[in-house]
Amino acid sequence: MTTATILFVDDDPRAGELMHRFSEDAEYHCEVFRDPAEALAAFGKTGAAMIISDLRMPGMSGTELLARVREIDAEVPFVIVTGYADVESAIEALRLGATDFIKKPFDMDEMRVLVERTLSHSALLAENRLLRRQLRTESRFEELLGRAPVMQEIYSIIDKIADIRCNVIIEGESGTGKELAARAIHQHSHFAERPFVVIDCGALTDTLLESELFGHEKGAFTGATQSRKGLLESASGGTVFLDEIGNISDAMQIKLLRVVQEQQVTPVGGVQPVDIDVRFIVATNQDLAQMVAEGEFREDLYHRLNVVRFTMPPLRQRGEDIPMLVNHFVAHFAAQYHREVEGFDAESMRRLMGHNWPGNVRELRNLVERQVALADGPLLHVEELGTGPVRASGDITEDTPTLAELEKRYILRLLAQFNGNREKTATALGINKSTLWRKLQAWRREDDAPADGA
Repeated sequence: MTTATILFVDDDPRAGELMHRFSEDAEYHCEVFRDPAEALAAFGKTGAAMIISDLRMPGMSGTELLARVREIDAEVPFVIVTGYADVESAIEALRLGATDFIKKPFDMDEMRVLVERTLSHSALLAENRLLRRQLRTESRFEELLGRAPVMQEIYSIIDKIADIRCNVIIEGESGTGKELAARAIHQHSHFAERPFVVIDCGALTDTLLESELFGHEKGAFTGATQSRKGLLESASGGTVFLDEIGNISDAMQIKLLRVVQEQQVTPVGGVQPVDIDVRFIVATNQDLAQMVAEGEFREDLYHRLNVVRFTMPPLRQRGEDIPMLVNHFVAHFAAQYHREVEGFDAESMRRLMGHNWPGNVRELRNLVERQVALADGPLLHVEELGTGPVRASGDITEDTPTLAELEKRYILRLLAQFNGNREKTATALGINKSTLWRKLQAWRREDDAPADGA
C-alpha cells in the first residue's frame, strides 16, 4: 500500500518542525516547505495526497498557492492554516476551492483528526470516481460486455477508430459479437445519428445482393416495376456492416471493390453513378488473409477494407466474463418474460464457467433465455453441459436424419475441418467450388440464422 504524502507549507520553521514530529508515527509522510514556490514545484512533479498551507506567507499567499495548485489538480485536498484575525480570508479561500481550514495555534490532536478525516474522505471520493469510470467503461458499449483483458483491448480499438471514417475488418468465430462491435464503433462516432445498415452477404444470391446494395432502375429485371434506392445510398453518411464478407462471389467482389474505392454506386439497369459517403465494416468467421493467399478472396478488395482489423475473442478465452454475461442475460430475459428469477445456483454457475462454449456468447445467451423461460423458481439450474442437444428424460427417439440432412452434416463437418476453406472442402468432396457455394447459400437461407451478437 502506497504511503500518502502531505505537503505542509509555512514560512515559520517552528510550525514545520511541529509537523515533522506530528507525522513521525503516522501512516502518512509529511514534506515541509518554507517557500510556497518550492512546494508548488514539488507538487507539479510528484503530486500529493493533501496540501496544508499557511494563509499569510512572503512571496505567495496561501490563496495564491491554492489557485496555482487548482490549475494542476482540481481535486487534491487543500487545507488553509489561519490566525483568528484571518477567518474571513479563510472562508474566502473555501469559496476559491479550499477543502477546509484550521486556526492557529492548532492543537495536534485537532490536526490529526482533520488530516485523517480529509484523507479518508479523499480516498472514498477517488474510489467512487473509479467505480463510475468502470461503470461507464462497461456500459458504454451497450451489450458488448466484459472486463477480460482481451475485451479491454477491443474497447481501446473502438475508442480510437470510432470517429475515423476508416474501413474495418472484424474477424472471429460465430457468436462472438462481431455485429455488436460494429454497432459500438458506429454508435460512438460523431455520425452516430446517421444510418447503420446491416447486410448478410451469405443469405443472398448475387442478383439479390447487387440489387439490395446498389438499388435498381424500373424495368432493370423481371419484377422491377419501379426504381428503388440501394442500401448503400440509403446509408450515405453512416456505416454499412457487411456480415460474412468471405462468402460473396468473385463477381460481387469486383463490383464491391469499385464502390469502396470510388464511393459511388450505379443502380442495376442504370448508367448514372450516385455519390455516397459510407464507412464499411465487414465481418467474417474465416481468415481473410488466408483466403487471399489461397486465391479465394481478392487481394485488392482485402487491402481496401483492411485499414483496421481486429478479432473478437471466443468466450473460452475470456471465461472470467461469464458471470457478468449470465447476470446481464438473466436480468434481460427475466424482464422480457416476466419471471421472478435471481440467477443460477452456485453449482450451475460452476458448470457454466467450466463449459467450452463452442457457440460462444450466442450459445450462452440462448441457454440463459431457455432457462429463464422455463423457470419455476427463483434459482436456475443446469445439469452437466455437453456439445449436443439436450433431450428430456425418457426420450428414446432415435436420430433418423434424411439423406439431405446427412449430406448437409457431412459437408459442414468437412468445412469446419478445413477451417472454412471452400476449395479444400470441395476437393475432398469431389465437387467444384460453385456447387459447394450453391449448397451453402441454400442452407443459409433455410436456417435463417440470426446475426452475430452477444
